[in-house]
Amino acid sequence: MIKGKLVGLRAVEKEDLVLLRDWRNNPDFRKNFREVRELNMANQENWFNKSCINNPNDFMFIIERLSDNKPIGACGLLYINWIIRSADFSFYIGDEEAYIDSKGYAEEAVNLLVDYGFSILNLHKVWMELYEFDIVKIDFFTNKFNFTKDGVLKDNCFDGGKYWDSFIISKINC
Repeated sequence: MIKGKLVGLRAVEKEDLVLLRDWRNNPDFRKNFREVRELNMANQENWFNKSCINNPNDFMFIIERLSDNKPIGACGLLYINWIIRSADFSFYIGDEEAYIDSKGYAEEAVNLLVDYGFSILNLHKVWMELYEFDIVKIDFFTNKFNFTKDGVLKDNCFDGGKYWDSFIISKINC
């Protein structure tokens, strides 16, 4: 486990799949993810086997509150490209439908994951794609962690009867 003061990051276990499915199926969360369909356990098990067991380029974690060992979210470094040393940064707090919490858990978990990516995996860049209506994450990552907007993918999402842009934001290890 990668430990901070409030949270730890641990490997995803098969027992976590029901919780992950339920968090991912929350409509307020799901609209912010690339995978917008309702997920069943077969989808979760397939993802687990493909990404968590058999893929050396994906590092997924459960965010666990250390005070009571309760899983409160998920994060990961995905689609790692070992040549350019970059990874897609995945992150959310599912507990209490927080998405990004104000209790300091999200902030510490991001710091732990960024540090793991840069210091342990020797990544050069972490990046994420965020839809323009995902203001909470855009503000969180650009204001607290100095992720920069690298580009815009025009009309790259459809939600609520409207097309939306998506932003690619990143942080470079300098």
